[in-house]
Amino acid sequence: MSDKKTALVISAHAADFVWRCGGAIALHAEMGYNVTVACLSFGERGESARLWKEGKSLDEVKAIRRGEAEEAAKALGVHDLVCFDLGDYPLELSRDNKTDLVNLIRKVQPSFMLSHSQYDPYNTDHMYTTQVALECRMIAQAWGHNPGEKVLGAPQLYLFEPHQTEQMGWKPDTFLDITPVWDKKRAAMEHMNGQVHLWDYYTSVAQQRANHFKRNSGGMSGGRDCKYAEGFQSIFPRTVDEL
Repeated sequence: MSDKKTALVISAHAADFVWRCGGAIALHAEMGYNVTVACLSFGERGESARLWKEGKSLDEVKAIRRGEAEEAAKALGVHDLVCFDLGDYPLELSRDNKTDLVNLIRKVQPSFMLSHSQYDPYNTDHMYTTQVALECRMIAQAWGHNPGEKVLGAPQLYLFEPHQTEQMGWKPDTFLDITPVWDKKRAAMEHMNGQVHLWDYYTSVAQQRANHFKRNSGGMSGGRDCKYAEGFQSIFPRTVDEL
């Protein structure tokens, strides 16, 4: 890897990285980060209802979802989209699959990681993905795993916003202003034609989080304006030199 800063998104399904952290991806790409997205499945069985209603076959659905994810990744400035194609509903990783993910984490050496909420009774693929992300992060840090390789440091794992926020126990402690790259996120969302109903939903979420950004950045007494934002929950304590 080069000396450029890097980030890694671990997404259960092909569209998750677009709705939930597309702004963060685009913003950090503009900052010069190489952002890698690990897409564990295409969401072909559980998140492609419109395509199934149109009578598409499994292979057709997967091909469409892959194409949508690739176009969305281009719109966001993703450095590398890695499709594991492990299937969904349920999503399951073997030991070898986890080793492949550990290898990717070590290759990327991310400054920070992004994945799902830790609890999601509506979609267990999501919370399973974060369990796997934590496990593979731990393994990637272990000096005894493939000795001689560069081990992972201690990147923060940020949990992006789930769909049914109140039911997930997800509590954001970080708000990111994505106003400068909103057009890129909206363009990426509009590539996800299998879930058109979510385009305006996640636009509304971004506007609501922008209000929270403003309230927590000084409010009416010095806070800067923000039109679109994303919220994240950090897993590990953060050490900073300034607030």
